[in-house]
Amino acid sequence: MKKMLLFFVFLLGGIFIATPSFSAQIYKVSKEHSTLGFEVTHLMISKVTGSFGDYEDDVSFSADDLAASKFDFKVKAASINTLNSQRDTHLRSADFFDAEKYPLIEFHSKKVVAKGAGNYEVTGDLTMKDVTKEVVIPIKVLGPVPNPMGGGTAIGVEARFPLNRQDYNVKWNKALDNGGMVVSDMVNVNVDLEAYAKQ
Repeated sequence: MKKMLLFFVFLLGGIFIATPSFSAQIYKVSKEHSTLGFEVTHLMISKVTGSFGDYEDDVSFSADDLAASKFDFKVKAASINTLNSQRDTHLRSADFFDAEKYPLIEFHSKKVVAKGAGNYEVTGDLTMKDVTKEVVIPIKVLGPVPNPMGGGTAIGVEARFPLNRQDYNVKWNKALDNGGMVVSDMVNVNVDLEAYAKQ
């Protein structure tokens, strides 16, 4: 009887050890292949696009371990670039991002939820200037695929979502003579990331 009991203990122990465990893979964003971008309406008739080029990222992801997955970013507000130096200087000023007083725009994820077919919702805190608000960002994760440039794997992350800049005290505007405003309050955020698994 003891031998039989020991056999079952050994068998259960073997099953427990053989059970696969998952953990989120740590990734590093390749800035050369990524864009943290945005788009706003200008003069009620056209679109102006821009991006932030200087940021720190802390990304971990596994479709099998969403509880351990995270998407954290610290973006330097002064790195804004709209391909117009005069406009960029204005955007860095207190009228907009006040980059000297508030140097970082931060996003810290709190929860990642699967929505099917590579689609997810990332809930987290977004901080700009002196305001922090919880936002839900829809993302699409592409891959993982083999990384031919350095081994390991690579993923792509796409996000498209609107923000009202007034919610974050990015308030400057000016009325047009014929109605409307110089810059739209709504900003379309466009994020395209390519990230490589850390070895």
